Amino acid sequence: MRRVLFVVLCVLLMGGEATPQSKQREAVVVYPPLYRASLVQAAPGRLTDLISAYKQHFAATGETPLWMRHSQGDRWDLLILEPMVSYTAYYAPDRWDARKRQDAGWEQRRKPMVAWEEDVFVYGPAEADLKKAFSESGFFHVEMFRALAGKRAELLREREMENAYSKAIGQPENFIFVRDMGASWDVFTIGCFRDIKHYASSADVPPEKTQAAAKTAGFDSPAAIGPYLRQFIADHHDTLAVAIK
Repeated sequence: MRRVLFVVLCVLLMGGEATPQSKQREAVVVYPPLYRASLVQAAPGRLTDLISAYKQHFAATGETPLWMRHSQGDRWDLLILEPMVSYTAYYAPDRWDARKRQDAGWEQRRKPMVAWEEDVFVYGPAEADLKKAFSESGFFHVEMFRALAGKRAELLREREMENAYSKAIGQPENFIFVRDMGASWDVFTIGCFRDIKHYASSADVPPEKTQAAAKTAGFDSPAAIGPYLRQFIADHHDTLAVAIK
C-alpha cells in the first residue's frame, strides 16, 4: 500500500505536459484518499474554549476527529485532519447542506476564538489505517516541509527512505501527506507514538543496528540522514503534539 501510494504521489508531484501515452496511464490512476488539514492557533486565552467548542461540534456532526494539540514547536495549537474522500464527495450539495444543518452557526461561534489558521488539502494514507494509529497513540511528531524547486519528488522519496530506516530499528513509520492545494507545505508527515518515552526509545537502539538500518534504507549512516534531507527543502517545521481526550 505504501509503495502504491508513493508511485501515485510521485505522478502527482512531477506534473508537466502529458503525452498521449501518459494520458492513457493517467486514466487508470487511482488517487489516494484526500484530507483537509487545518492548522489553528487559538486567540490568547481561548485554547481550552476552542477545544471545548470543537468537541461540541464533533458531537453535533457525528464526526470522529483526527486531531492533536501542540506541545512544543510550530505556532499552531491544533492540527485537525478531516477525511474528504474526494472533492466531488466532500462538496456535493447534499453533504454540504447536511453539515450546515447539523451544527448551524458553527463558524460564527468558532471565529472569535481563532487568532490564525491555514488549510492545506493533501493526499494521504488509508483512513482506516490513520484512525487506528490515532486511537492507539498519545504522542505525535509532525514534520512539515516546503521543497526546493524541482525537488518535491526527491523529498517524498527521502520520506520513504526514513520510513524504511524507522521500520528497521523498530520505530513506527510516518504517515505521509502530499499537498494538492492550499497552504504552501509540499509534504508533511505524522509519526504516531504511545507516549514520549516511545518516541524517545530510538536513542536506545544499539549503534551497530542503526548503522545497518541506515545503510539498508539508502543512507550512508544515521548521522547522514539530516544533511541528505536538507538537499531538498527550503523550509522545515517540527512539532511535538499530544492527543486530545
